[in-house]
This record gives sequence, C-alpha cells and structure tokens, in this order.
Amino acid sequence: MARTAARKNPEGRMSLKEHLIELRNRLFIALAGLLVATVGGFFLYWPVMDILMDPLQNAGGQGNFSSAVSPFDIMIKVSVFLGLIMSSPIWLYQLWAFIVPGLHKKEKWTAVGFIAVAVPLFLGGIVLGFWALPYALFFFLGLTPGDAENLITVPEYLSFVLRLLLAFGLAFLLPVLLVGLNMIGILPGKLIVKNWRITVFLICLVAAMAAPGGDALTMFVLAGPLLLLFAAATGFCLYNDKRRAKVAAAREQEFDENAKQASSLPD
Repeated sequence: MARTAARKNPEGRMSLKEHLIELRNRLFIALAGLLVATVGGFFLYWPVMDILMDPLQNAGGQGNFSSAVSPFDIMIKVSVFLGLIMSSPIWLYQLWAFIVPGLHKKEKWTAVGFIAVAVPLFLGGIVLGFWALPYALFFFLGLTPGDAENLITVPEYLSFVLRLLLAFGLAFLLPVLLVGLNMIGILPGKLIVKNWRITVFLICLVAAMAAPGGDALTMFVLAGPLLLLFAAATGFCLYNDKRRAKVAAAREQEFDENAKQASSLPD
C-alpha cells in the first residue's frame, strides 16, 4: 500500500499512516532476515566460541559456568549476535529503504552506496573491537590483587565481549547516519562544520559510553577512527550541499528562461 501511494506521488512523499505501514513492513523483513541468519549462526557457534574465548585464555583467565543452563543461554546469545552480523546487509538496507520514500526518485541510487559503505563499516567496527579486546582484558585483569584469583564466569565475559563488539560496530555506523540525515535535507554540512567542537565532544562521549569497562585505551581506539570517519562524512555532506545547490540553481535558471520565452510569445 505504501509503495503504491509513493508511486502515485511524483515527489515520493508519504503520509504518517503510510510511514507507519512502511516501518512495520521494514521491521518484519529485518526480523525475518535476522531469524534466518540466527539459525545459520547455530552452525557456526563452536568455532566462533573458540575464537571469542581465545583472548581470555591468552590473558591468563579461565571461564567458568555458574549453572547447568548457562551453556545453552550462551549459545542463543552468540547465535543471535552472529545472525545480526550475517543479516546486516538486510536490516541496514531496510533502515535506508525506510528513508528512501522521503527522497526524490533520482536520489534512490544512494541505497546501493549506503549498503556498500555501511556494511563494511559495521564489520570493520566489530573487527576493531575484537582487536582492542585483548588490551582491555589485560588492563582489567591486571587490576586483580596479587593474592586474589579472578573467577570469571563465561556468561559475564561473553556479555562484556558482545557489548564491546556491537558497540564498535554500531558506532561506526554513526557517520553513515550523518550522511543519511544530510541526504534528506535535515542536517546541512555547514551546520556540522559550525558545531565541530560539539561533534568532537559527542564522539568522545559516545566512545566513553561504548567502552564497556570505560578504560582509556578502548575509548581512544574507538574515538580515533570515529573522528576520521566523521571528517570524511562532513566532507561528503559539504560536497552534497554544493551539488544540490547547483541543481537547484540550474532548475531556477531553466524556469526563468521558460517564463521569459512564454512572456515573449504573442497573445
């Protein structure tokens, strides 16, 4: 229904009801993709579990289970996390496709560019988070007193790891969201440049909140790439604003020329 209404409207605009219907449909597709990918995640659980436990073992720690059902709970969490990764092209596309009806038809090609950039950034953030994981573990385990033993439960450890990886992955999507807001005309590039101090502060704040343990190393590892990505996103927003202004000026000039030609015609 929403797509039909959007096709009837040459501007591609939708009413609030149509937006809600479109949101429901996009969420259903995203959740269906996540469910299917989660089933596939069950088959990858054991090798991925070994990879996730390696940093803890290399840091001198040993995982423990506190209940009989903990291994099953962990299998569910890790499989859902793997499903979230494997289905990232689907739910990221659905996120962008929800915004696309608000754009002009000529700008819908940006969905391809969005997926081509967002998926590698999301995966790259997760990889960077896994790279920073051993350093965070060495930092926290190093705070354990010499006469004490740090008994780490596997559920608590994996919750820490999955939050860290997901935080890095989602944080790397923020610059893409910035570009998306610019594409729909909400956030001009000049406004970002004007408030660059606030932007830097917010990046550092996001990095501090995303780091599960709040250690300085993890925050710096996350904040550094984010600053570079936001700089690139700001440059793209400025370029897009100039391109949009040129297109608007060309249309206005064409309209004026057509108006002059129409006025010069004899009655």
